[in-house]
Amino acid sequence: MKEITGIQDADFLHAALKAAKGNLMEALIVLTEERDQEPVQNTTAAEPSSWEGSAVGKEPPQGGAAFDPEKKGDHSAVAYRQLESPKARAAERLVMLPQEVHSPESKNRSKRKRCEVWGENSKQSDWKRVGDWPVGMKNIGNTCWFSAVIQSLFQLPQFRRLVLSYSFPPSALESCRTNIAFMQELQCLFALMLGTRRKFVDPSAALELLRDAFKSTEEQQQDVSEFTHKLLDWLEDAFQLAVNVNPGDKSENPMVQLFYGTFLTEGVHEGNTFSKIETFGQYPLQVNGYRNLNECLEGAMVEGEMDEETASQSVKYVQERWFTKLPPVLTFELSRFEFNQSLGQPEKIHTKLEFPQTIYMDRYLYCSKELIQTKREEMKKLKEKMLILQQKLESVFDGKDGEPEDEAALLANSSPQQQLNTPLQPSGPPAEISDCPAPHVASEEEMNLVTTCLQRWRKEIEQDVRDLKESIARISLSIDEMYSDPHLQQVPYHLHAVLVHEGQANAGHYWAFVYDQSRKSWLKYNDISVTESSWEELERDSFGGLRNASAYCLMYISDKVSHVAAGSELMQLQEEVEALPPELRRYIQEDNWRLEQEAEEWEEEQSCKIPSTSSESQELSPESGLGDSLRSLSSEHAMIAKEQTAKAIANAADVYEKKGVEAALCEAFHEEYSRLYLLSKETPTPQNDARLQHVLIYFLQNDAPQQIVERTLLEQFADKNLSYDERSISIMKVARDKLKEIGPDEVNMEEYKKWHEDYSLFRKVSVYLLTGLELYQNRKYKESLTYLIYAYQSNTALLKKGANRGVNESLITLYRRKCLLKLNEVASSLFVSCEEADVAEGISILNELIIPCVHLINNFDISREDMDAIEVMRNCWCSYLGREDMDASLQIRLGELLPRLLDGSTEVVILKEPPKIRPNSPYDLCSRFAAVMESIHDASTVTVK
Repeated sequence: MKEITGIQDADFLHAALKAAKGNLMEALIVLTEERDQEPVQNTTAAEPSSWEGSAVGKEPPQGGAAFDPEKKGDHSAVAYRQLESPKARAAERLVMLPQEVHSPESKNRSKRKRCEVWGENSKQSDWKRVGDWPVGMKNIGNTCWFSAVIQSLFQLPQFRRLVLSYSFPPSALESCRTNIAFMQELQCLFALMLGTRRKFVDPSAALELLRDAFKSTEEQQQDVSEFTHKLLDWLEDAFQLAVNVNPGDKSENPMVQLFYGTFLTEGVHEGNTFSKIETFGQYPLQVNGYRNLNECLEGAMVEGEMDEETASQSVKYVQERWFTKLPPVLTFELSRFEFNQSLGQPEKIHTKLEFPQTIYMDRYLYCSKELIQTKREEMKKLKEKMLILQQKLESVFDGKDGEPEDEAALLANSSPQQQLNTPLQPSGPPAEISDCPAPHVASEEEMNLVTTCLQRWRKEIEQDVRDLKESIARISLSIDEMYSDPHLQQVPYHLHAVLVHEGQANAGHYWAFVYDQSRKSWLKYNDISVTESSWEELERDSFGGLRNASAYCLMYISDKVSHVAAGSELMQLQEEVEALPPELRRYIQEDNWRLEQEAEEWEEEQSCKIPSTSSESQELSPESGLGDSLRSLSSEHAMIAKEQTAKAIANAADVYEKKGVEAALCEAFHEEYSRLYLLSKETPTPQNDARLQHVLIYFLQNDAPQQIVERTLLEQFADKNLSYDERSISIMKVARDKLKEIGPDEVNMEEYKKWHEDYSLFRKVSVYLLTGLELYQNRKYKESLTYLIYAYQSNTALLKKGANRGVNESLITLYRRKCLLKLNEVASSLFVSCEEADVAEGISILNELIIPCVHLINNFDISREDMDAIEVMRNCWCSYLGREDMDASLQIRLGELLPRLLDGSTEVVILKEPPKIRPNSPYDLCSRFAAVMESIHDASTVTVK
């Protein structure tokens, strides 16, 4: 409101906002209309003077006395407090006002996708952190501004350490409970950003505290700048509590020391000189009318210019500002919106504003005052001289100094022969003759004289233009190099972060570019995404002028801070985590443990879904992918049976209480072994395959060595997933100790691994078969055939080791054959339709599925049923040969296809890549198997949960 209206009286603005019942837009309209209606008495009353419109205040102290901030009744004390108080100025206009969804009408509007709550991700790589790559931050609904601000601050090692090492006196808990609660949530958030294994963190807890502080009676949220104000306000208050000094003395506050500096204001008001020192946090800069950051700063440091009669030797301007103390972190807020009177709403300024990667602040320091004032005078004279030269140059092009007639210019640019061949006589009727007098006839001599003069004059003018341009270029170079003096390059500040806004004044998206000292590159922090960027991308997105994106806040750091940051980056991430307080380390460990649990649950959910058959999906072959799992196969099989193992432990509770841990383990072990042995001896039914229930049933039915059976069962009791209670944990520990006692001479670990690989392959075949049958019943024959083919191929490898190693082969071949015949019907009907798209699809099915499958089936041990099916398919396609109703082009295509279908002896079989599955997922395959087997002879579609 201060920036839009130019009114600096905070009490007056609060009163206007109250009168408008908290409606910001209504208050702004009332204020601007009132100012428009004020009678114009004199220049200073008609519009704010350079003093009134400044960010400093309204009225200076009278009589040139030093400014006293404590003096009551002094209107400028309000402005002093605004800049002095880090609370009031820290977040003012930090970000433009994003559109929050409050009203019923706005709820129906579509929101910007980048500001929506991020949904669940479909791949683990989307939410697991890679190495020590910086983490992103989840957008929980119009909170991209919070992510941009927090990420920029977190990447400052000094600020990060201040937050993570924060502690407060217990006595302060009652008086500032909310502030302290926020600091604790921020500590947890920063700790996770350091040590989490997640790709992004959730800031909900910290944000909710900020939001709760701003809820009105109507429960409506306020704008983002107020949120940011509250964020920095609470940080300052919290650190003031930790300092435990006089609340009014903020010199020891580390937040103030890091982010706040001071500047001296000198000037003349109503004939009286004044001088005062003020505090600033984020320094506000106007963008409109400036090309780069230095011009913005120069405009902010110097306001107005005095007449030569009244200007003294020491004071040339109405007001000058000089930095007396610069903070380690120097932040500039760029004012990129203004109030449009005609539309009655703020508008964003999209003009281009350049800023450097390193800015030298010497020219704005009080210690450089004399040198800079001299250079400003030189600059003023150079600019005046340049203005005169530019006006001269413009007058040449505008034709103000002896404007030539069009005919003369034409003559100067034409040859004498052309001029002689062009008669100087009117070509039109008398009414069209020019009013300017001109000779009716010109001799050759006269024309040559005129041409010579014009050509000489043209050369003289061209030379004058070149001289003017060279003079302007020299002056421009002198202006550009005015502050290149080595003495004015002693205080460098390096760009640390750029906060960007894309959109309009009342709606948009926010992100940040932050320079990473360790990687020596720019990173782009955009909600959950953190990507490597470049200075070129930063320029494109931040300078403005090209599209609706531009920087609204620049964060520079001093040389000292930059060196500290570079040194901190050398410290390994793990070292920084280990240096955290114990409670924060524990918090990280718990969150990482929860992530692992979430990952396991996600894997279970994915394995229950029907796998995709897209070309991107790949099968886990028994030779490759199975051995690359995060856990060993035996551990995965133990996890599948964890509920059964836990039940066995529960049944041994009495023994545990009476005889101890080892006796309880022995009891549970023998009880579970006996149960599984009896199950393995039961007669199987078509609807029930006990091998799917437990790995040991599979081992026992296939006569696995006793040592392998016993070790496998012992691993069930040593599984870490059994850590439910003290009894389970105790038994798990004893089981692990016993596993360590088993030497390599007692169990052949290579053979042990092969047995578990076979069981894993058996479960994979079962999943392939079940999925293929489900898809067949849903009439998805193409997808079904892919699963059934690979079920058969993998099952064949198992059956070579024993009849009970695999599943029923006849069941796979039956439905593979049925599926193949159905697909052939579909492909042939598409082919004879004569529609180009259908013909192409039919040929594709034949080439990619039917022909490769036929060649796989047609081997030396092919069954009679499969041979008959292949013959049916071949006869179908051969019957189309020579058909008179079929187009000649189709006959040509048919001639190309039939040799491959009839004789595949030289055919290289290339099948579609198999789908990816997780055969060792602990979901219940048994119930799925039973449901599918029961529905095989039923015409209705089966649905398996």
